[in-house]
Order: sequence, then structure tokens, then C-alpha cells
Amino acid sequence: MPRISSTDFVRTPGLYQDQAQREPVIIVKHNREHAVIVSAEEYRRLKRRDRLVFRAGELSNADIAAIRAARPAPEAAAFDDEIA
Repeated sequence: MPRISSTDFVRTPGLYQDQAQREPVIIVKHNREHAVIVSAEEYRRLKRRDRLVFRAGELSNADIAAIRAARPAPEAAAFDDEIA
């Protein structure tokens, strides 16, 4: 991801807004990552991936049973080495 200073962004925002259509752009302020510009399409994609969070006590017995019965897809075995 390209990194630009906040000063550069203020000077030519359109340039970086256009670049953000292709890839995220990190804006750096005082040598720290301050913001990231992404396309509206990428933002909507990320928002669709938002999850609802529940406390364990809020789950029904049916939910708990379904979780216990769930099994990973066979292709998930490719990630087993990450557990070790």
C-alpha cells in the first residue's frame, strides 16, 4: 500500500482519491499512520463483512448444539499447520 504524508494529501487530494480506487492509500501524519483511503466499493465490501457479536450467555441451546456439531470444510485442512 502506498504511504503518503498528510501534507501531500492536502495538496492533491484528487490524485490520491483516484489511486484509492485501485488500492488503499495510507495517510501518514507526524510519522504515524493516521488514516486509510479506500474506494466506496471496498468500504461497502468491508461493511458487509461486519459481524454481530453475542455473549455466550445469549446463545440458545440450539445455537450451542449447532456450534458443537459444526465441522470445518475439508479444504480448511490446508491451514492446520498454522495451529502447531
